[in-house]
Amino acid sequence: MSGTNGARPTVVVVGGGYGGSAVAKALDEETDVVLVEPKDAFVHAAGSLRALVRPDWAGNIFFPYDRLLKRGTIVRERAVSVDTGGANLASGARVDADYVVLASGSDYPFPAKMDTDVAAEALERIRAAHKELAGAERVLIVGAGPVGLELAGEIKAVWPGKHVSVVDPAERLMPAFAPEMREELRRQLDALGVELRLGTALAREPSAAPGRARAFTVPTVASGELAADIWFRCHGVSVGGGHLGAELAAARTPQGLVRVTDTLNVDARGGGGQGRVHRHVYALGDLAALAESKMAAHAVRHAAVVAANILAQVRGEEPASVYRPSPTPSILLPLGPHGGVGQMPSPDGPSVLTAETVSRYKGADLGTGRFVELFGTD
Repeated sequence: MSGTNGARPTVVVVGGGYGGSAVAKALDEETDVVLVEPKDAFVHAAGSLRALVRPDWAGNIFFPYDRLLKRGTIVRERAVSVDTGGANLASGARVDADYVVLASGSDYPFPAKMDTDVAAEALERIRAAHKELAGAERVLIVGAGPVGLELAGEIKAVWPGKHVSVVDPAERLMPAFAPEMREELRRQLDALGVELRLGTALAREPSAAPGRARAFTVPTVASGELAADIWFRCHGVSVGGGHLGAELAAARTPQGLVRVTDTLNVDARGGGGQGRVHRHVYALGDLAALAESKMAAHAVRHAAVVAANILAQVRGEEPASVYRPSPTPSILLPLGPHGGVGQMPSPDGPSVLTAETVSRYKGADLGTGRFVELFGTD
């Protein structure tokens, strides 16, 4: 499969998540976009925890790709090898391109991210896990990061009487954020009745599979045993860069991320001056080695920078749009539809957001409305 022609440059975008879909849409009018994505629908992962506790709402997180692009092409395949000139696909086909955008994102344990490429199967998985959770009285969440805490809040919003414990070996709750935000987060968790056990590490995983209702006890390293009826793993992100060819793989960090310049070009320069910056290859989203948390909002901002730079190059100009991570971490962390905490940068330092503000901007519908427009599903 050849994507290059003499009239319009071809851009292959590998991965149709938040950043990949946004950059493909932004480039669709002026380039020939080929979006390579194995899923049959975009999954709004920020809504997946709400989907677990409210399966009647779960359909709101899936958006078919068929209306994303007006001119471009969606190739529902997995890229097995990507180089500076395009992508080789699992079928044996190849997409040649003038520009390559690496947007393969990351994986995370279910239910925060789906573990199938088929939307119908993902919905069935959500409904089955909901049934298991609904019948459990005691819930153990392993991981007190944003995902684990948000899951605790969603469970408590639907089943206030369930006993929810969140364990984490870290001694402090979300230490990168302002003390005022962390104090308010702790206050809301206490009000919900969530048992937070910091400084607690499991000696082994529970004998039951995650998301399956079966009573168990599990030993901790130093504080006795924990008992629950169901558990969820809320840690363990893994980035998806294993498909990179040798020249691009040279840009990967020991953690598997891809080094980029401030224009988000792939930077394969080694410590001894080996390699080079690939001017027609970009990386964004969770795959990019940037000093910031992995968030959908960041990926969308990366996409705007990448699109602006590719369009500048198409016009014969130098890429001039740069991305600079904020030195102040930001977050919107709902605890159910009406609770939650947030932090945003401001000229005077971190600005802590109220539960009402978090609900208005995210918690009420978890941002599903903006994707209706992006994917043309209204």
